[in-house]
Amino acid sequence: MTQRTGSTGGLPAPSQVIDLLGAEFERAGYEVEDVVVDAAARPPKIVVVADGDTPLNLDTVAELSRAASELLDPVTEASVPYILEVTSPGVDRPLTAPKHFRRAHGRKVELTLAEGSALVGRVAEVDDGVLTVVVRARSDFELRQIKLDDIAKAVVQVDFSSPSKRELELVGQTGRGAD
Repeated sequence: MTQRTGSTGGLPAPSQVIDLLGAEFERAGYEVEDVVVDAAARPPKIVVVADGDTPLNLDTVAELSRAASELLDPVTEASVPYILEVTSPGVDRPLTAPKHFRRAHGRKVELTLAEGSALVGRVAEVDDGVLTVVVRARSDFELRQIKLDDIAKAVVQVDFSSPSKRELELVGQTGRGAD
């Protein structure tokens, strides 16, 4: 969790925000991944980063924001107006835990392995500490298994092209892919 040092200027500390919001976000199927309280901003700002197995959409962000505001407003000083932002981690967040890979199911990822090589593939599954990715082979695609402990760095790649039907089959998704 990100925690700013110094005074929070009438706003709750990040740990208090997590304590206040955690159960409510969990009921909605999300977890509070990070909190930043920026009392130096004008107006002051509380940013809550939420993640879950279901991607956040605008309606969910609005619901979580309303719930967060109801829980946070009573513990802030009445004279301190603040901006509350509920957001998702974003695509630039490194994948560091099994849940991150699970939530990236079907997404294209760039992996840097501990031994120094790199590869790009589509997340098929993660199970028992092993990531299965779909990688391009000579004329087709194949599944490759990599121990999570062997991954030094992993990030989701922004992919504007549709995956092929074969890739979708291998990751266990159906739908219309490119031929």
